[in-house]
Amino acid sequence: MAIQIDKKIVDYSVRKDEPQRPEAAPAANEAKPVPVTEDNVVHLHEKLKRPEMLIGSTYKVKTPLSEHALYVTINDIILNRGTENELRRPFEIFINSKNMDHFQWIVALTRIISAVFRKGGDVTFLVEELRSVFDPRGGYFKKGGKYMPSLVAEIGDAIECHMRMIGLLKDDSLDEHQKQLVAEKRAQYEAAVGTVEAADSGDFPEGAQLCAKCQTKAAIVMDGCLTCLNCGDSKCG
Repeated sequence: MAIQIDKKIVDYSVRKDEPQRPEAAPAANEAKPVPVTEDNVVHLHEKLKRPEMLIGSTYKVKTPLSEHALYVTINDIILNRGTENELRRPFEIFINSKNMDHFQWIVALTRIISAVFRKGGDVTFLVEELRSVFDPRGGYFKKGGKYMPSLVAEIGDAIECHMRMIGLLKDDSLDEHQKQLVAEKRAQYEAAVGTVEAADSGDFPEGAQLCAKCQTKAAIVMDGCLTCLNCGDSKCG
């Protein structure tokens, strides 16, 4: 803002900077800022070094495609051990077999999956991706009546089993009410056909159809309605 001078100037001087005033001391009752503590939680990422020892599990995969079984070993790393943020996450995978027919692509697959594991983040998508691989020659039924579209899908099924075991995937098994309902349906069916061989062997009744929901050969017709004895899915709701 401009100042207009109406009188004659008779003298002048240069104004010097005033000394800075000391800052006022904080009041006694004034809250002091809380220091920000550094986050010490360790997250899984690709630069995390491999420990000397890892814990893991080995799953036997026996398929009708080969006389030799596959052994899928998944090793886990424990993050933030002994704290409330302790986590167990898959770190690497190995697949071994006497059958050398699939050696090349199995080695490549294990290296890629291990790299994805070490990358961190949500790795549960691997299960769905592997289980969506179909063999052009056709799939097969594993023990218990579950349909496997390919050997790669079988490996994905083993990874899913491991992820459920360590808590990375939630267990979506039947609750007590659903288990009771399925048991009642199975008992009714066995009483109708006059056999209990299926229950004793742990398999599902002979002639059961493939369930579209759980991909298990366990769907039977009860009271004019197709009902699955494995997951409880029913066309009648």
